[in-house]
Amino acid sequence: MEIADLLSGPDAVLACVKASGKKALLAELAAKAAQLYKLDERRLFDRLLERERLGSTGIGGGIAIPHGRMPSLSKPVGVFARLAHPVDFDSIDERPVDTVFLLLAPEGAGADHLKALARVSRLLRDRGLVEKLRATESADALYALLIETLPAQSAA
Repeated sequence: MEIADLLSGPDAVLACVKASGKKALLAELAAKAAQLYKLDERRLFDRLLERERLGSTGIGGGIAIPHGRMPSLSKPVGVFARLAHPVDFDSIDERPVDTVFLLLAPEGAGADHLKALARVSRLLRDRGLVEKLRATESADALYALLIETLPAQSAA
């Protein structure tokens, strides 16, 4: 699975997002995903909050991968955001987050959801790429960086 399979295009990338905190960021991501993928914004936001209550999706290093399942989806999809200023996300390393990849999957997409999550996680563990993402202010340039990364490994 490639990152380009998850993002609908440059319109699924947000640059310089100004969010006051975790909930505001999740609300903005939910609004964007609802618009792009024809989802119920409130239901999506509630799902994201439910998932965060189980444990933060802030994986450390200023990165978060909030995720959830939505019954109306037919395949995994995503929205990428680079924040103008880091926000507290209750991350495992207690560092604020400035790089976020929202991942959504269909209700019954067990293996596909896990493959997509592994792919996004592997992508965002590339420190060189994350530095480039943090130095980029254009959504089009961010999208190009995201989709021009190493091809997915068959084990994922």
